[in-house]
Amino acid sequence: MKKILIIGYVWPEPDSSAAGRHMMSILRLYIRQNWQVEFATPSQPTEHMINLKNEGISSQSIKLNCNSFDSYITKYQPDIVMFDRFMMEEQFGWRVEKNCPDAIKILDTEDLQCLRNARHHAHKTGCEFTKSILFNDIAKREIAAILRCDFSLIISSFEMELLINTFNIDASLLHYLPFMIDLKTCPTKTRPFSSRKHFVTIGNFRHAPNWDAVLYLQKIWPLIKKQLPDVELHIYGSYPPPKATALNNPETGFLIKGWAENAFLEIEKSRVLLAPIRFGAGIKGKLIDAMIMQTPSITTSIGSEGMFQHEAWPGTITDDLTEFVSAAVKLYSNETTWLKAQKLAHILLNSRYDSHQHGARLIDKIINIEKNLEQHRLNNFTGAMLKHHSMMSTKYMSQWISEKNTKTKNN
Repeated sequence: MKKILIIGYVWPEPDSSAAGRHMMSILRLYIRQNWQVEFATPSQPTEHMINLKNEGISSQSIKLNCNSFDSYITKYQPDIVMFDRFMMEEQFGWRVEKNCPDAIKILDTEDLQCLRNARHHAHKTGCEFTKSILFNDIAKREIAAILRCDFSLIISSFEMELLINTFNIDASLLHYLPFMIDLKTCPTKTRPFSSRKHFVTIGNFRHAPNWDAVLYLQKIWPLIKKQLPDVELHIYGSYPPPKATALNNPETGFLIKGWAENAFLEIEKSRVLLAPIRFGAGIKGKLIDAMIMQTPSITTSIGSEGMFQHEAWPGTITDDLTEFVSAAVKLYSNETTWLKAQKLAHILLNSRYDSHQHGARLIDKIINIEKNLEQHRLNNFTGAMLKHHSMMSTKYMSQWISEKNTKTKNN
């Protein structure tokens, strides 16, 4: 039985975030292989974290900058270690290398943090998104983590192309893994047009692109409301801060609903999902959820980025505010237009998000690398170079902090 260790940035919250759901789909794939799976994280427990024990997954709390991790992983001796985002590879990767050098190291990027950060910066400052903004300090750290690992999971086809063509990463170090949807569990029939009402949007309020989308909807909503006076916008998301709840306005139908006990049900009850995403990275779980519940959506080029290729979008994609409003009104009001968009959701899901296909490809990738691990690593000289002691600033910083904490405790 293979032993796999996942070092998580946070405890998985599949009902709160797309990242949490994506993580659980990967963990469940590993469980289906009859592998022993353990999830370890330095993060504190959270309100909406999943009960991993019920999934057959053991869990462990670990500490940052602490030699106790060395003892822990030496005892566990995993065959595979998967890091959840590059920050966890920075913190624990060198310790894995020291104590379990033969373990396959996988980086789950979730989305490219450097891309999201660069776009956020460009959006805030109003400047053009350029390569100089993309090649920031986070990019240097994130790309280094990708190179140090045996391969990395990339959720977006756009990010795959960016890493290969712009950052010149060898394709053998990357593996495309979008959201894995079990198509057999998707409903074949949902509420009809006549039984649906209102617009909906959803997203964790702690995620900056989601919060920005809510602020942008404040500008968009009055223009929609003017043409559809009896309609409401229902805004769902976990961890709404006071600044978000303060926006709740029953008079205008701009309603901050907060946590959704069943996000799929709320999306199914609504006629159209709005996702005016102005910056970010990866692919958007809310848009996948809309497809699953056969709810047409209106989003932006960044919102839909990496989610389709030749397929038609089940709704409308536009970066123009006026067009966004016009599309929202038409899709909400015209049943024929709505039905045409709805039918496209099933086609796109089947084309790009089949969990059985993507899961099998990931397992094949792991098995093939395991068979040829020595040669695979020899082919990645840059990764080996980054593990040289002269390049290991994160290792020595962590050791310094650990030693400092030990002396402080003893004194």
